[in-house]
Amino acid sequence: MSSSDQYRRQVMRDLAQGDTESLDNAPADSTTEYENFDDFAQRSTHDERRQLFGRSLNHDNIPANQMEPELQKAIAQIKPNERDDVARAFFKHFKQRGLDDRHLEQQLGLSTHAPNRMSADDVSKLASFAYHNHPDIFREVLAEQPGIIKFLSNPVVAAILGIAAAKWLGRHR
Repeated sequence: MSSSDQYRRQVMRDLAQGDTESLDNAPADSTTEYENFDDFAQRSTHDERRQLFGRSLNHDNIPANQMEPELQKAIAQIKPNERDDVARAFFKHFKQRGLDDRHLEQQLGLSTHAPNRMSADDVSKLASFAYHNHPDIFREVLAEQPGIIKFLSNPVVAAILGIAAAKWLGRHR
């Protein structure tokens, strides 16, 4: 078992036993409980995810040298249609900032600017660019496309799941 799996299990054990000291700022909505991350991703609202990820995913706390390999692994593991959705979401937000998809294709060395033809490496480059240069866009895309989070394995990044885990466990503490 990898250290990140052990870390996740420990976080879940701590939360199950009521150890929520790091969750002081988490919303206290005990009416919503989630069975697992997929349930959370499907039933939680976009605003709820934005609030949870915005508070727990602090750009300054996770260095790029740790986040980039995690993003590459995570994006490589999501389904191709979900990867297309992630790429579309990044391009949509970049376009709102005045960044053209063809310009980004050239600047980042992407194989294409068409989301449905992008490789996992291309989408990883978009995600890394957003993480470095537009952390608010990065968090927004994670809130829109939370499937990426479940594939992040670095123990530092696994802490992102802590607040969401508190929602899953709800009244079980």
